[in-house]
Amino acid sequence: MIWSIAWRNIWRNKIRSLAIIIAVTIGLFGGIIYDAFAVGMMQQRVNAAISNEISNIQIHNPSYLLNEEVKFVIKNQDNIITGIKEIEGVKSVSSRIKVLAMASTAETGAGIMLNGINPENEKQVTKLSEQLVEGDYINAQDRIPIVIGQKLAKKLNARLRSKIVITAANAEGIISYGAFRVTGIYHTENNMFDEINVFVRKSDLSGMLGMNQNDVNEIAITLFDHDQSIPITNILKNKYAGQIKREELTIRPWTEITPSLNAMIEMMDSFSYIFMIIILIALAFGIVNTMLMVVIERIKELGMLKAIGMTSQRIFQMIMLETVFLSIIGGMVGLFLCTIMIKYYGYYGLNLESLKEGYNSMGFSSIVYPHVNLTFYLGTTILVIVTAIIASIYPARKALKLNPAVAIRENN
Repeated sequence: MIWSIAWRNIWRNKIRSLAIIIAVTIGLFGGIIYDAFAVGMMQQRVNAAISNEISNIQIHNPSYLLNEEVKFVIKNQDNIITGIKEIEGVKSVSSRIKVLAMASTAETGAGIMLNGINPENEKQVTKLSEQLVEGDYINAQDRIPIVIGQKLAKKLNARLRSKIVITAANAEGIISYGAFRVTGIYHTENNMFDEINVFVRKSDLSGMLGMNQNDVNEIAITLFDHDQSIPITNILKNKYAGQIKREELTIRPWTEITPSLNAMIEMMDSFSYIFMIIILIALAFGIVNTMLMVVIERIKELGMLKAIGMTSQRIFQMIMLETVFLSIIGGMVGLFLCTIMIKYYGYYGLNLESLKEGYNSMGFSSIVYPHVNLTFYLGTTILVIVTAIIASIYPARKALKLNPAVAIRENN
């Protein structure tokens, strides 16, 4: 019976009840949408970093990471690559020569990271071949090809078929020169990456630097499942523990390669919870204020209920149930709106084209696909409802302290 009374009571003043429902809806909607936007944005950044820039796992000579000199190569790289491919979960492997260099055209020059790659292997590890906006990917028929980023092309005033002169120090520290023709221009969602990284055939680069064609500075590994990056890194560390102990190898997952990206993910998670706490505090104050008004306006009614024998416990339950009903309705409406919006923009994307330059400068895409985990859905819904219930305790306690005789006289 108390349930039906509470349900009828919430519709006696529809405007006030709608105010609480809307407050709960907005609170839930705001918290979930913010988290969905942040999670979607970070997921895209991680996927783009792994797919275009760093892969899941990288292996280097430890000295190379300290100096980035081309002479610090990985020993027995063929045996290592063969061993890596035997591990379950590994999708593909690519080896690279990497050297800091200067790229020059007839007009200007710029510092770059020169990547010597095996084009076919690189296709399996990164999506460079899919990011071309002009020209073609490196192939066997091209003579001394080079693929550069769109940002670098603008900086060098280079275009397809332009000649670019590369200057780099070889393993002995002697300056070497090479002339390459631009066969392709790529564009990713990271302007900094596009401005620095250029790609040539590994065989062309090793010839220019006078290196053995089997020498490489980096082995990049891509996996079927990004979440397996750390577990498979640990497997590799155990497998090559001897070389690691002799300081011949360093094996790192993407979380260690780009610690700033991992820290940004943790920061976004923290911001989501802080934002949610602010919403819940504001929601609690709104509910306390509204339910106090409900109690004050119904002083005579509550006094009469006490006078005819309704216990304080049942009055407390009635006030609490009214808040629970309003919170559940608001929560259901909020979840419904969130689900529609996240599904829609999760499929079509939220286009922030006006902010594209700013987003790309930080490595983020200007089209965000919101995503939220089921656990956050449920957790946020429960938190909002619990907050509403807790906020109604004070008004309900005020109702318990009413003296029936005094309450009836006050409203006469």
